[in-house]
Amino acid sequence: MSQQILTIEQTRQKIRRIAFEIYERNFEEEEIILAGIAGQGFEFARLLATELQSISPLQTSLAEMLFDKEKPHRSEITFRNEFTLTDGKVVIMADDVLNTGRTLAFALQPFLQYRLKKLQVAVIVDRNHRRFPVSADYVGYALSTTFNEHVEVVLSREGEEGVYLK
Repeated sequence: MSQQILTIEQTRQKIRRIAFEIYERNFEEEEIILAGIAGQGFEFARLLATELQSISPLQTSLAEMLFDKEKPHRSEITFRNEFTLTDGKVVIMADDVLNTGRTLAFALQPFLQYRLKKLQVAVIVDRNHRRFPVSADYVGYALSTTFNEHVEVVLSREGEEGVYLK
């Protein structure tokens, strides 16, 4: 049984607020790269890019990060989209839920070979169960849950969009 925590309207409002925060903290930049973890993380990055384009002059490049989230230590991280990553860039990694920090910790790897100006993290839901030293710079909704509960963010199935606690 699942309980809806945020409706699609509330979820989109959180995403719009995060876009404003990103712009406020990066207004001097010409371009930022939004790197979304495949699945709902990339959908989140895509929605952020749309919001940023509507509220700011920032150029946004989208990058979809592909790797095995169940075994990230054994998986090579590849990118589906064409973008240019060089020193001095601002990268914002986007994922739907921050739980233990494991997925995001492994996702940092391809960015560590560059001298980025900033590497920030944006999530829709932060569950606050850290096992890895990763925190989010931009959080849509902080939610205290038990380890047995599961949070699902749905952004790509029309009619089912929202945030659910299972």
